[in-house]
Amino acid sequence: MVPEGKNLPTTEHATLLLPWPRGYWAAGIHAIEAVELALTKVGRPVYVRKGIINNRHVVEDLAVRGAVFVESLQEVPNGAVIIFRAHGVSSTDREEVIRRGLYVIDATGPLVTKVHFEVIRYSPEGYSIILIGRRDHDEVVRTLGEATQGTGIICSVEEVDSPEVEGPERVAYLTQRTPGLDEPSGIVAALERRFPCIQSPSVQDICYATENRQDAVIREVEWTQEDIRFALPAELAS
Repeated sequence: MVPEGKNLPTTEHATLLLPWPRGYWAAGIHAIEAVELALTKVGRPVYVRKGIINNRHVVEDLAVRGAVFVESLQEVPNGAVIIFRAHGVSSTDREEVIRRGLYVIDATGPLVTKVHFEVIRYSPEGYSIILIGRRDHDEVVRTLGEATQGTGIICSVEEVDSPEVEGPERVAYLTQRTPGLDEPSGIVAALERRFPCIQSPSVQDICYATENRQDAVIREVEWTQEDIRFALPAELAS
């Protein structure tokens, strides 16, 4: 798919490659199905906290069918059905839906929940938490909402020295679910040099679908040994 306003360079002969596996992460599919089922069982409207996944076409299709996507819970009427998106919500949002008596369908992905649980585990114990990821990504913003104290975000090796911590012996790191496969490794190595006692996730945080898709692209490049051009809208990057 080509981003709006962009054109791929054309040649006399071109081959379109479709890497496998492709498509959404499993939790994304389940989240979409949750909205579809709610529309069938409850009827319209069904409210969804932000886009159910980062795909404009999916969001627009569900909106036509009766899903109402909101930026804030203040836009949701009391007593309505609200669906939490696959990328999760903060503990503040969860507290608000309980206070207002909203009916909740939680479509948060298991790996996102796992990262939240890691924050909940480390934060009360006085750990400074360093999150490797993009500052503007919803998943990162929601994860930060679970922390009770100092949390820093870094997205490059150059930023490893930036976070200020209470004590170097009580530091833990977590990663965003959708980075490039090689991005976190160099950052983690730098963090381990700065904080020899740093705690790591019990299981990797990177989404399996992200890993599989990037592996598939790498295999295509190695197989073809040709100049491959990729066009991917930012909205489909996770």
